[in-house]
Parts: sequence; C-alpha cells; structure tokens
Amino acid sequence: MSRTEISTLGEFGLIRRLTERITLKNPGTLKGVGDDAAILDYSDRRVLVTTDLLLEGIHFDLTYVPLKHLGYKTAVVNFSDIYAMNGRPKQLTVSVGVSGRFCVEDMDELYSGLLLACDVYGVDLVGGDTSASRTGLTLSATCIGEGEADKITCRDGARETDLICVSGDLGAAYMGLQLLEREKAVFRGEKDFTPDFSEREYLLERQLKPEARKDIVERLDAAGIVPTAMMDISDGLSSELIHITGQSRTGCRIYEERIPIDYQTAVMAEQFNLNLVTAALNGGEDYELLFTVPLTCHEQMEAMQGVKVIGYITKPELGNCLVGRNGEEIPLRAQGWNALAEQTPDEC
Repeated sequence: MSRTEISTLGEFGLIRRLTERITLKNPGTLKGVGDDAAILDYSDRRVLVTTDLLLEGIHFDLTYVPLKHLGYKTAVVNFSDIYAMNGRPKQLTVSVGVSGRFCVEDMDELYSGLLLACDVYGVDLVGGDTSASRTGLTLSATCIGEGEADKITCRDGARETDLICVSGDLGAAYMGLQLLEREKAVFRGEKDFTPDFSEREYLLERQLKPEARKDIVERLDAAGIVPTAMMDISDGLSSELIHITGQSRTGCRIYEERIPIDYQTAVMAEQFNLNLVTAALNGGEDYELLFTVPLTCHEQMEAMQGVKVIGYITKPELGNCLVGRNGEEIPLRAQGWNALAEQTPDEC
C-alpha cells in the first residue's frame, strides 16, 4: 500500500479528505462539519451527551488492533453510553492526536471504521479536531443523543425487589484480550509467526469490534418497559452493579448459575487457568446492558430474546453478594479494569 505523509496535505487538507464522505442522516442535524460548530435542533426532547478518551498504550495496542476496528470501537463505545440511558445516539464528534509515524492512509482506515459505525447506528459525524501528538495516537469522541423525558434511565432508580437483568453474555471480551496478549508475547519471540486464532473468532470480535445493544433498548421500548436503572458493562459486571446499588442506596443478590457465559469464553478460561465466573464478573469491555425492572415484568423479561434475569435488588444492609451454586454468599467487589490502577481480575 502506498504511503502519503500527512504533512503533504496539511491539517485542513486532511480534514477535507476525512470528512468528504460524510452524509447527514438525522433531521435534528441542521449543519455538520465545515463551520466553527455544528448546529443541532432537539425541540422538546432531552439532550444526552457522553465523551470518551482513548490513549494508545492505555486503552488499545496497535500491535493487534487494526485501525479500522479502532475507529469502529471508538464510535460504538460512545453510542453504548447513550443507549445505557435509554436514549438514542444522533451525532458524534471525534478529535484525533496523531504522531509522525502515521500516514494519510492510516487515517483513512481509522475514519472508515468511524463512518461504518455511524452508518450502522444511524449517527451523524458532525465535527472534531486534529492535532500533532508526541505520544502516539489519541482519540477523543463525544456523542450527543436524545431521549424522552419520561423514559431516560439513570443509575439511581433501582428499588427493592426489582429484577436485575443483563443482555448477551459476559467475559468474552476479556478472554479475547487475553488471547491477543498471548499471541503478541509469542510474536515477540519468533521471526516467522502466524497467530493461532482458530475457533476463537467470537472472542476476538467481542474485544476488537464490540456492538452497542440498540436492539435491547428497542425491544424494551416495544414491550412498554422503562428500566428503573441501567448502565452498560464497560468495567465489569461487579463494578457496574456496585455503581447501581450505591447510587440507588440498595443491595443486590445475583446468582452464579444465571450469569450468561459463551462456550468459547469457558474454553479459553480453562486454557488460561482462569476462574470463569471471576472473568465474567470483572473482565469488562462487554458493552452489554445491565438494568433493573420491576418484579411485575418477570414474565416479559424471561421471554425477551437476548436478556437474562440474574438476580434481584435487596435492602442496602444486606450488601452486594454473588450466590454460589451451593447457596454460599460471596461479597462482590469492584475488581473491574481501572485505567488509573490497572489490575488483573483475581477474585469476586
């Protein structure tokens, strides 16, 4: 592939190249890129805003993360935050800090992933910024969404006897990361190296190309159910549950046997000699939805595709516990990934 130095285009030439493919999809986007600010019209709806900062070497490793996948993931993790408020993402801004080791074609790949995600989720890319960087690649994305005033869901609304539900399965993204790190370690010691990812494609996809659970939000809306509390699982189920119960001033009980785990996740946990439930509780980056609903919704939730009831909300004095297969209660701890003090999950 040919390589074009970014300096040959300059900042404004690069911006024109990266944004010339953008088409607007939402009537609320009156004006997108090309001016000092985007112009949005939300009339009587509530506006939701979320932002994420992704740093090379902290949040991603370009040894095994393709730039197109990185662009896609950068957008999707922001969309997920809006869906976790029971809202709908509508506009996205992305700022990029790029060092001299990247070329124009690299930026094309990054933006192809961003634009693909925007197309899949019906979001308008409406602006951002570019800058030189001395520390590798930096990405900052801000997503703007909308929600109906009586349907927006925060973390502080869970009440005693509410059901605790999760979408999809847990722990797969963490196992995908372990697999990539293992192959990277082997790669460093061999000249002619082909990574072994056979029959592990699902784990890689969950780590490299996660999806926001737009479908679950739409199913809940179609069923007429407004969750009492909700957030996405980015730092691990334990951490997110403790956020919800802490802000709702409640406790919780979840059941080990009801935590949804994919078969490939279980196989990889055995290969790595990792506790499967611990990985599911603390791994993070699943971007599934964790939410609570009233007990009266039990039959609807049991019948809803892609959703599993894993426990219930209790009085605060009962604390937050995992109920094991033999009935034992294990206190939950916030062992999820922490960007400021990274650690490997090793206990519940």
